[in-house]
Amino acid sequence: MTRRLISSGSKFEEEIGYSRAVVDGDLVFVSGTTGYDYTTMTLRDGVVAQADQCFRNIADALTQAGTSLDHVVRATFILPNRADWQPCWPVVKRYFGTARPASTLLIAGLQSEAMLIEIEVTARLPAAR
Repeated sequence: MTRRLISSGSKFEEEIGYSRAVVDGDLVFVSGTTGYDYTTMTLRDGVVAQADQCFRNIADALTQAGTSLDHVVRATFILPNRADWQPCWPVVKRYFGTARPASTLLIAGLQSEAMLIEIEVTARLPAAR
């Protein structure tokens, strides 16, 4: 299988020089994804709303790659504010309740102060039947 690049259509991908996701072999590497709604280029208020949009963006990239959130094996969560993590748990469980990937939480600054969460994942392509 050849290396394949997946785009969300975000202007940032071209300006900065990265892909929303890269398919390489049977793995899909999804870049750190924030809560931007790429159809409107807006960022909702609140960490829970942003976490939900992160997962929607990730799910879209995984669908383009030929897989889904159920095949995520690794996740990294990055939040500037440690207190914002626990309110995100129900959102994480809703999207990852089946996959239950290995995961890590990092507390770090993000590109903009308006960004409250960023999520990066690695998924597997489903086995061919």
